[in-house]
Amino acid sequence: MSVLVTGVAGFIGSQVAQRLLARGEAVVGVDNFSPYYDPVLKFARLKPLRETAGFTFLDADVADRDAMAALAEQHPDVDRIVHLAAQPGVRHSKVDPYIYVQTNVMGQLVMLELARGLGEGLKNFVYASSSSVYGGNSKLPFSADDPVNHPESLYAATKRADELMVETYVHQYGMRATGLRYFTVYGPWGRPDMSPYIFARAIHEGKTIPLYHMGKIKRDFTYIDEIATGTIAALDHPPAEVAHRLYNLGATRSVDIRHIISLFEQALGKSANIELKPGEAGDMQETAADISATTRDLGWSPKVTVEEGIPLFVDWFKSYNRL
Repeated sequence: MSVLVTGVAGFIGSQVAQRLLARGEAVVGVDNFSPYYDPVLKFARLKPLRETAGFTFLDADVADRDAMAALAEQHPDVDRIVHLAAQPGVRHSKVDPYIYVQTNVMGQLVMLELARGLGEGLKNFVYASSSSVYGGNSKLPFSADDPVNHPESLYAATKRADELMVETYVHQYGMRATGLRYFTVYGPWGRPDMSPYIFARAIHEGKTIPLYHMGKIKRDFTYIDEIATGTIAALDHPPAEVAHRLYNLGATRSVDIRHIISLFEQALGKSANIELKPGEAGDMQETAADISATTRDLGWSPKVTVEEGIPLFVDWFKSYNRL
């Protein structure tokens, strides 16, 4: 049997696939190398996977119904799905809203139809949601049981739509599904559009870092290794019966963004140039995860602190960029 991993050349997808292969699983990976950020990084993530026995790759868009139907026919042994392919980025959803609906909503629907076609052979459908679904919620930490009716960006709205579609499919077709709300993932091989990479590059190059909300921002930064471990834990612990479960994957520590920048300054041996700016619509000022249900059901409890993780990211950043 095999595991289908979408977004396999992505930050999280590549790490999840690597771990599955390491334990002897057969993995079918899908990615379309979206140009949202430099695909060279995606090719670099994919290279070691393609050199590993048990890995099969398909260059395709998850929103392409014909391509996904062909995949299902060619790989009838798929019994688990980890659907991570998505169009990320809160701010970019103001620039190109259509790609978010195409990739995140239509792509989710196509994957749900693929999953439905597997029938009783499907053991678990694990998919990526986001902490962004908590939107304007003021209660902290965020619990998976909290209402999430006020998304503050189109990106967040598409992720909440994904959750609602899964709820419908589970109810109508008897599937077992697990949604994971990821909290600010960082670490080696991270995306260049996310704050850790932006901070590292700006400090190294002596460029200005814009800090929105006048610098009054806190985030629950979660190290990539912990995220990969949690994702596989969700895959290995499907619901005991037909059900749709939602879990937070976060480090449970809301860290001031200025402290994060100070850690980058220490690791790079350079000072940051900061420009304070007002907040933009769609930005969340603080995130923090309640993972009590995640720990209880999946046995997942993150341990890597930002004080440990950011120097590891900087080491990779220097190596990858040959600094």
